[in-house]
Amino acid sequence: MIDNKPRMVGITGGIGAGKTLVTKLFALLGVPVYRADDRAKWLMTNHPPLKQQILAAFGAESFLSDGSLNRPFLASRVFSDPSNTEVINKLVHPCVEEDFKKWTESQPYPYVLKEAALLFESGSYRSLDKIITVTAPESLRVFRVLIRDPHRSKSDIEKIMERQWPEQQKKENADFIIENDERIMVIPQVLKIHQLLMQP
Repeated sequence: MIDNKPRMVGITGGIGAGKTLVTKLFALLGVPVYRADDRAKWLMTNHPPLKQQILAAFGAESFLSDGSLNRPFLASRVFSDPSNTEVINKLVHPCVEEDFKKWTESQPYPYVLKEAALLFESGSYRSLDKIITVTAPESLRVFRVLIRDPHRSKSDIEKIMERQWPEQQKKENADFIIENDERIMVIPQVLKIHQLLMQP
């Protein structure tokens, strides 16, 4: 039974690198994708023990009257104080890890992808078999995010980048690197990695 367990592959990249686009290409090939960031948001409102822990740590304002997460309130608490960032991460990341492992066991495919923005920063990369890092020059990443997220300023984007590992550090810790610099074609890079990961 253990031999049939899919290989667990992480895919990450700094803001604006294009990891979501690359992940969609893998999904088109039939690869099961676990979107850790989206799943974390779901678990924060639908996993009772985690919800209770968030309430205990940040108070009743953490959730709105309809039971949904009060995102602006939590964001203001978490991003303004590194110690609060650490608290929320310690609550959410183990819950996501457990959820991901359960999900993986039900996937009948040679490998699965775990897409996460903070794969390295959270330490969750250590439990994975392989890591793919999507990379792009910083100036191009900033340009992409300014177009994609009109509500963010250049300063906002740079602050997010400061909280993420530097590109070089991510490359050094990755098994595969996908260059998404708008010069090298992405699809052939995805196909090559896919073929390698499909091998027993």
